[in-house]
Parts: sequence; C-alpha cells; structure tokens
Amino acid sequence: MPDIASAIQAIAISFIPFFLGIICHEVAHGYVAYRLGDPTAKLAGRLTMNPVPHLDPMGTLVFIVTALVPSGFVFGWAKPVPVDPRYFKNPMKGMMLCSAAGPGTNILLAVLFAIALKLVVTFGGIADAASASASPLFQIFRAGVLINLILAFLNLMPIPPLDGSKIVMGILPRDLAIKYMSVERYGLLILMLLLFTGALGMVLWPMVTSAAQLIFMLVGL
Repeated sequence: MPDIASAIQAIAISFIPFFLGIICHEVAHGYVAYRLGDPTAKLAGRLTMNPVPHLDPMGTLVFIVTALVPSGFVFGWAKPVPVDPRYFKNPMKGMMLCSAAGPGTNILLAVLFAIALKLVVTFGGIADAASASASPLFQIFRAGVLINLILAFLNLMPIPPLDGSKIVMGILPRDLAIKYMSVERYGLLILMLLLFTGALGMVLWPMVTSAAQLIFMLVGL
C-alpha cells in the first residue's frame, strides 16, 4: 500500500479523468435515449455534467481503493441513467444504440485526452521520463487515456448489466435473451470477484494497452 503522499497523488491524478469519464458515459446513454424519444433521463435530471446526480457511493469507494493499488487499473461506476425502451420505435435496436453510446463516448474521450497529451509534450517541454513524471498535466492526460479505455472495454464486457450485455441481448433470439439477462442479479458479484482476484485486469489490461498504443501512434506520440 502506498504512503499517504503517494496515495493522495494517485487519487488526484485519476480524479478528473475518472469522474469525467463516468459522467460523460452516463449522459451519453441518456442523451441517445432522449434523441430516440425517451424523456426519462431528462426528467430525472440526469442530462447534466453536474456530478452530484450521477455519483454512486459504492462505485466511488471502489474507485478510491483501486486508485490506491499500484497496478494502473482504476475501476468504479456512476449511477446508471434510467432508460425506458417502451418509448423507442424499435426497443431492441434502441437499447443497443443507447448501450453503445457510453463506451463510444469513453473511446472519444481517450482520443481527446491523447491529443491534449500530444500538445503538452510538444509545447510543455516534455523531453524525457523525468520531465514527464514531474508534469501534472502529462500524468492527468495520460491517465485520461487509460482510464477511459478501461471504462470503454469494461462496459463492453458481456456481463449483465454492463453495456456489452445489452448489445448482445439485442442480437440474441428473445427466449435466449431473457435467459441471458437472468444472470444480471449476479452481475455485480461476478465483477467484484473478477476485480479482486486480478482476473479482470488480466483480461482487460492487454486490450487497454494495445488500444492506447494505437491512439498514441495516431496522434504522433
């Protein structure tokens, strides 16, 4: 476990990109649902960048714990935005689009953080590893790339109630989809077991680092 100074630094570096990532993720769900005819999220006050309506106490606690572990794998969640597929002309397609909007937004944020990182490197005098570690902006923007890719790939996992499961459910025949979603009651437990046994990181981290390398290459880093 890191000392107090290192712990504060780890949380501070991850704080902005993590909360920006989870809030934009949920707002994207609600906005796409609204555009498809569902006013539920808007009426619930969830189409806002104000973090207060979005914060989930358990998800925030998990973020703090994982930010303190020197693995680079930061994890957590916000309150899910309410979506009512009965408003959609095609409920299955609508849910698939709403579900894909969250991870898609995180991938877009990862690219934007990478562009910001490129600007810091180009104009901020970042010449070597020592100057990079001394630059708070470099650390925050780099964390922004990795954290948003973690959120994207994590949510695309086909474990109910994650977004990936709703995309899969839209593809499956109705009877199989109903059986598949019955796993949702155990979803959080499955995720916690995968997280704290290290299995989640083993699955996601190679995908995250590969995607990060691709994005860094595309922006010229």
